[in-house]
Amino acid sequence: MRLRPHTRFTLPDELNAVEPPEARGLSRDQVKLLVAEGSTVTHTRFDRLGEHLRAGDLLLVNTSGTLAAAVEGSWISSSGVTPVVVHFSTELDDGTWVVELRSNGLPMLAGSTGDQVELPEGVLKLLAPYQAGSTRLWRAQPPVAEVVDYLRRHGRPITYQYVDQQWPLALYQTVFANQPGSAEMPSAGRPFSFELVSQLAAAGVLIAPILLHCGVSSLESHEPPLAERYAVPEHTARLVNWVKSTGGRVIAVGTTAVRAIETAALPSGSVVASSGWTDLVLSPERPTAVVDGLITGMHAPEASHLLLLESVVGGEAVQHAYDAALDRGYLWHEFGDTCLLLRG
Repeated sequence: MRLRPHTRFTLPDELNAVEPPEARGLSRDQVKLLVAEGSTVTHTRFDRLGEHLRAGDLLLVNTSGTLAAAVEGSWISSSGVTPVVVHFSTELDDGTWVVELRSNGLPMLAGSTGDQVELPEGVLKLLAPYQAGSTRLWRAQPPVAEVVDYLRRHGRPITYQYVDQQWPLALYQTVFANQPGSAEMPSAGRPFSFELVSQLAAAGVLIAPILLHCGVSSLESHEPPLAERYAVPEHTARLVNWVKSTGGRVIAVGTTAVRAIETAALPSGSVVASSGWTDLVLSPERPTAVVDGLITGMHAPEASHLLLLESVVGGEAVQHAYDAALDRGYLWHEFGDTCLLLRG
């Protein structure tokens, strides 16, 4: 099923963040921050986040680390040999991987079962389309068993056309990252610095870990997100329940953290420790039960992420926030600006 978000806008090219804030002379916590609560919008800077939180609030942070998930190769098919980039998206339970092939910056849809891609140290074999009726993503046998180590040797961060040069992998990591596994950065956590985390903790803001490994997001045009691997630790579940019982707010850092914690929620609204795969799709028709707000980057027009934002604060609030961000020239995507959305 394809759902379309209520939030509609046109993104001018000049609002694509083409480089990290460090290349613009800023520290990572100096990007713009839009705070939206109901119809009230405040424009500030991310290093002043604490002014909009209160003691007893709980931030849920994704500890997934970003992989160097793009590897150059040569696609071998009946029509010849074509240079491609393989995006390693998600490791499956049987050791195979979901991959995307791209050529000249665009998805390559001409692959067939049995095709091979020559890569450093061996060959990747396309086993079957990952989604029925589509050849965009493939279940594939990688050239080696230890793919994460392989990507450290031969990969680079995934980039799209709005980023016009390569940047080191360190610039795609958050300060919370300790478990490599995301094809693309859980970018809502990127603006946090160690100094800001210390300031928030000293002010009584609670922080708890959660895990969701992000797959490739380039497929998202009216399409629901794919299943992703997640984990909600026991101590995080207990802390969420305690904060909710005392009237505190649970604020997720990123759509990934929202999806993970809501997957672990019972119909009663309490949270239990859990792990595995989540195919949960949040939207205004399936609103959040646990999360009271979220910190998030600026998402592309029509992306399913917008539906998740709307599941937390409603479509009108998201539209109001995005209109304000466009008016003030906020920057989009993983190196761009950010917003704090709170239920009014």
